[in-house]
Amino acid sequence: MSTLLEVSGVSKTFDGFKAINNLSFQIAEPEMRAVIGPNGAGKTTFMDIVTGKTKPDEGTVLFGEKSHSLLSLSESQIAQAGIGRKFQRPTVFEDQSVADNLMMALKKDRSPWAVLRFRPAREDHEAVAKLAEEIGLTEHLPRKSGELSHGQKQWLEIGMLLAQDPRLLLVDEPAAGMTPAEREHTTDILVEAARTRAVVVVEHDMEFVRRLNCKVTVLHEGSVLAEGSLDHVTANEKVIEVYLGR
Repeated sequence: MSTLLEVSGVSKTFDGFKAINNLSFQIAEPEMRAVIGPNGAGKTTFMDIVTGKTKPDEGTVLFGEKSHSLLSLSESQIAQAGIGRKFQRPTVFEDQSVADNLMMALKKDRSPWAVLRFRPAREDHEAVAKLAEEIGLTEHLPRKSGELSHGQKQWLEIGMLLAQDPRLLLVDEPAAGMTPAEREHTTDILVEAARTRAVVVVEHDMEFVRRLNCKVTVLHEGSVLAEGSLDHVTANEKVIEVYLGR
């Protein structure tokens, strides 16, 4: 497995508060990684930096076999380079059907003229059917997305990101607000996605992290406090002190 993303010596200060402090992080392709840590540990800022929403004060962020720097790229260029991000709240087109949402998300020429002229071909319909199967929404394809449950909307949004065929998927608290059955299905979707790409899951729910069965990175005060299996990091005295409590 080769390194896909390498973050080295990255720092970011907001109004005197050091959100990220000399952070270094690596993930291979394919790989699943969970990122945990207390509020204010820098988890969101870390994702903001990787996706170009925030530029760091110092450090490097390299992506792909040729180690291209992401710091000179815009958010849309980073997305085109193969990095997808799912925020905590699902953003789907509620008036459109599940099928239409997935169709709009397919990796296509996005110029205005191309979008206007787009007529789905057979392979586009096949791609949508395959995505719907992956996320467990096959029988919901004709439904309006606004009618879906919270968990189903989350799956649809993950499907829309997978439609872009990203090499790195960043997912923010996917289990929040889900039923136990929905959580289990979400685990399955993410584990399956991580077979062919890198997936980073930021999560507070330790049971959910345990089910992902992957390496865990613990952030604290903007840098890596511990890294390893969930059992390894949860036995770490410092992690217990700053995050898990006695």
